Amino acid sequence: MERNESPRWMQDKHFNEILFCEDFLSAHPMVCVDGSFFTVEGRVTDEEGIRKQIYEMLRPHFTSGTARRATGLLETLRLEAYTQELPIQEDRIHVANGTLFLNGEFRAEKEFCRNRLPIRYDPSAPQPVTWLRFLSDLLEPEDILTLQEYLGYCLIPTNRGQVMMLLKGNGGEGKSRIGVVMQKLLGSNLKNGSIAKVERSPFARADLEHELLMVDDDMKLEALQSTHYLKSLITAEMPMDLERKGEQSYQGKMYVRFLAFSNGDLESLYDHSDGFYRRQLILSVKKKPPDREDDPFLADKLCGEIEGIFLWCLEGLRRLQANNFRFTESSQTKANREDARREADNVLLFLRSEGYIRLKADNAIPSAALYSIYCLWCSDNAYKPRSARTVSMTLKKHADEFGLEHDNHIQNALGKRVNGFWGIEALVAPPVL
Repeated sequence: MERNESPRWMQDKHFNEILFCEDFLSAHPMVCVDGSFFTVEGRVTDEEGIRKQIYEMLRPHFTSGTARRATGLLETLRLEAYTQELPIQEDRIHVANGTLFLNGEFRAEKEFCRNRLPIRYDPSAPQPVTWLRFLSDLLEPEDILTLQEYLGYCLIPTNRGQVMMLLKGNGGEGKSRIGVVMQKLLGSNLKNGSIAKVERSPFARADLEHELLMVDDDMKLEALQSTHYLKSLITAEMPMDLERKGEQSYQGKMYVRFLAFSNGDLESLYDHSDGFYRRQLILSVKKKPPDREDDPFLADKLCGEIEGIFLWCLEGLRRLQANNFRFTESSQTKANREDARREADNVLLFLRSEGYIRLKADNAIPSAALYSIYCLWCSDNAYKPRSARTVSMTLKKHADEFGLEHDNHIQNALGKRVNGFWGIEALVAPPVL
């Protein structure tokens, strides 16, 4: 086309939107699924960049209203590029230089995809010695296997593992460097955020659509008021209802995973179910040696080994896949989960305590008296008491485990028949609440 020749979408001073969109998509191939644009490089996270490209094409031909026209064309482009579905592919990883299939096949060709990682696949990349030394200083050997599987799990869009990972320590161990490495590995497919916000904000879930991983670099120790959304995201198998500010809610397919770093456990005010704790892999990091000198360039050195780290993660993914998405768990990891559950549900700790009550088959205690003693125990041990109803429900749920039996005809100190439990003897006088 000569310099002074008008484009086909601008003939006789008439502007043809459809022809413009056809030419734009020919120059910048992309598809639009559920309102989001995707190219062979993955999801377009900067739609303002598309609008800028449209503006630059229009600029030589319009002297006014160009920005407004570019905004309108962006919406027309969504319709012109509309595709009903873009498959979620669990059998391959889209990398910077092509497509790696989990069966070992590699192709240099690229295709439209939801997620493309910003790193090259290099099967001959050197072993990441700094990374491996860093992990050996941070975790026990068996827990390194668990981490390797989980980070590999985050390379593909799937929730089949149905767990999140929490690394906890006292602080200063360097565990958050793992998040820095994953940011380098996943690029725009990783989002930094807050687990508490995922539950609290009605718009936080939609922000995680199309993301492979969310990292909570410093998880707050405040107990979650609810766990419904977190549990649903961890195990999502069906489309979820998502909501963006000022827009109609819609159904979206979610496959985001969660990686959190903290000085304590993830707690819930009301959910003490096995389902909540079963969804957590809790790794304990080693204490920081008092004489260790921190390297301020460690993160840079780790990111310099990213292609080797990718191969290391890939090994973990293949092991996880071969084990039907069941993670390697050390005895310490299993104990961490059980400890977190017991610590959160202090009613169970109370039942195992000494000096307040004793489990004794032929003794009975009224529920009100037992609750008074439980509140005394909480006060003495700096725990927040659960409600009387929660305590009663917990006792009923674990009745077989502790040899208890609920009875609504137990006689209290006033001779009245009230609710209570057989199998517990009071060792202290119930305080008056």
